[in-house]
Amino acid sequence: MGSFRKVLNIRTELEGDIVDLTEELTAAVRESLFKEGLACVFVGHSTAALFTIENEEGLRRDMKEALQRLFPKEMDYDHHRRWGDGNGHSHIRSAFLGTSLTIPFHDGVPDLGTWQQVVLMELDNRGRDRKVIFQIIGDQ
Repeated sequence: MGSFRKVLNIRTELEGDIVDLTEELTAAVRESLFKEGLACVFVGHSTAALFTIENEEGLRRDMKEALQRLFPKEMDYDHHRRWGDGNGHSHIRSAFLGTSLTIPFHDGVPDLGTWQQVVLMELDNRGRDRKVIFQIIGDQ
């Protein structure tokens, strides 16, 4: 059993950006030289999220609209009143969606479904620099 770590720096442009990380995950698993194991994908930010989705335009739009219905940007959040940064909704959305995923892999390939991609979603009210960590444990 061994471990491998790769850090990816991403710049998002605006709130709601969805960045497909599937190719980067697959490359990190390949670089690890492990055949079997688990890949943890983690974003160390409280206004971004990671999840799997069929990464197509309609679902990207649906996701943004669903988040707006569930956690409206225009609500008066206590966080807004305390910090004045207008991103209380961003923190709540991140907490519900999550900031990490664990994906098994076999024969050096992530075990993702045919229509399943790993994505990062920018939830803050502006673009940001994001650090995504791939931490992989496995056997050769």
